[in-house]
Amino acid sequence: MDLFDKCKAFTRADEVKAQGLYPYFRAIEESEGPVVMIEGRKVIMAGSNNYLGLTADPRVKQASIDAVSRFGTGCSGSRYLTGTLTLHNELEERLADFLGKESCLLFSTGYQTAQGIIPTLVQRGEYVVSDKDNHACIVAGNLMAKGAFAQFDRYKHNDMDDLERVIAKLPADKGKLIVSDGVFSTTGDIVKLPRLLEIAKQHNARVLIDDAHSTGVIGEGGRGTGAYYGMAADVDMTMGTFSKTFASLGGFVVADRPVINYIKHHSPALIFSASPTPASVAAALAALNILEEEPWRVEQLRKNADYMRDGFAKMGFRVIMGETGVVPVIIGDDVKSFIFWKELFDAGVFVNVFISPGVPQGMQMLRTSYMATHEQEHLDRILEICGDIGRKLGVIE
Repeated sequence: MDLFDKCKAFTRADEVKAQGLYPYFRAIEESEGPVVMIEGRKVIMAGSNNYLGLTADPRVKQASIDAVSRFGTGCSGSRYLTGTLTLHNELEERLADFLGKESCLLFSTGYQTAQGIIPTLVQRGEYVVSDKDNHACIVAGNLMAKGAFAQFDRYKHNDMDDLERVIAKLPADKGKLIVSDGVFSTTGDIVKLPRLLEIAKQHNARVLIDDAHSTGVIGEGGRGTGAYYGMAADVDMTMGTFSKTFASLGGFVVADRPVINYIKHHSPALIFSASPTPASVAAALAALNILEEEPWRVEQLRKNADYMRDGFAKMGFRVIMGETGVVPVIIGDDVKSFIFWKELFDAGVFVNVFISPGVPQGMQMLRTSYMATHEQEHLDRILEICGDIGRKLGVIE
């Protein structure tokens, strides 16, 4: 058996391409935020995680340009050695203050952040307990911890009774970490944090919440899941990314100072990775400034997403309801989902399509997501086109 045999046998993507229905890796040529240029034509973007619409904001772009002029294009080293700039320290201090924690640590990507935290803290003989639907970066971190002889258990998605069942079986005298997305990226539902924290306290477990899709989206001033429930002080650690609300690239974790200090000096993902670039850090810092100065963006994002949830539901689409920027529209079939996506794209709207096995059978979906900078005409046009295609394909009557 040759190592590459499985690569040659993988034909699914080519088969979908041959049908003209392939929705992935489409190159964006220009971006204004809610409208992008793809294949030489303007398309309404309804699939981006650019929740506050800041990737094209002139202030964010200028901050990146200024940082490159001052610091160059890269740091040429890890944070541990020659890769720490005053910019990194400034953003860490500002984020810790914004999220009400003692300390913060930056990572080079959001995906890497989970791998930098979980296997660093959860070691031999200790336990990580994770929601079944957590993001892939958390799963990777869990498996890395397991590979270093920690124990890894999962509980049913957002099912606190099952979490309690799983954690009750673990030794009372061993270290335990409960990990959950704050807002789950596929469905947009929010973790049941009050009960999760109650269970954690009863079983002497620590809690890590991934606020990748929460920061800038829910909670007072966009401060995320803890703030949404008024329980930010009770969450031990919150991690997040700069690739969504903060219009950049990178990740972070906030926690008490001793915890951050330990991760800083023990995490291979930090110590052996190149530092976040000056342009990326400056863009995230500028986006944080705007988030604090213009809280209306958080409210406008909610209004836009609510408008779309209500609009889809009134037309008869099966929609996963919620309170976040993610609005999933269930199609329920792989091929029909691809066809719906292609007809949307041809009509000038870009969304994301999720098929099996990425989602369960019957839950194949168009995952739409919205920005504070979508205008009413954009939203109404999306609904109009989706209605026409939905009726044509028999998804709605």
